[in-house]
Amino acid sequence: MPIQLEIVTPSGKVYDETIDSVVVPTTTGEVGIMPGHIPLLTEVQAGDIAVTKSGSVDHLAVSKGFAQCVGDKVSILAEHAIDVADIDLSAVEAAQARAQEALKNASQMSEEEINQLETTIQYANIQQLLKKKK
Repeated sequence: MPIQLEIVTPSGKVYDETIDSVVVPTTTGEVGIMPGHIPLLTEVQAGDIAVTKSGSVDHLAVSKGFAQCVGDKVSILAEHAIDVADIDLSAVEAAQARAQEALKNASQMSEEEINQLETTIQYANIQQLLKKKK
């Protein structure tokens, strides 16, 4: 019995496939989801989503968000997500540098702005690690 995995960001669907299993980074550790998993709602943290399909493993970088597992469907709603094959290291490094430079003025920013910049830096770090692994 396969699982339907859907990953959605504010920009649209990033992934929508039938898979065998998925490992999701959560705020309490990694959660492996296979067919027949109990219903689950959890907070996703920036990290590596490992998707097993037909014996091969694909990786996606994800920022913070939420995951829900009900029946044979897993839905992940995240701020950002990208397949490792689509990562452009130069663009990621530039975004990270801009966010780090902007954080130098943190005393003049709201807590929400600071959190957004920190999320951008975390997501950039994850993308760089995954791309260099591959």
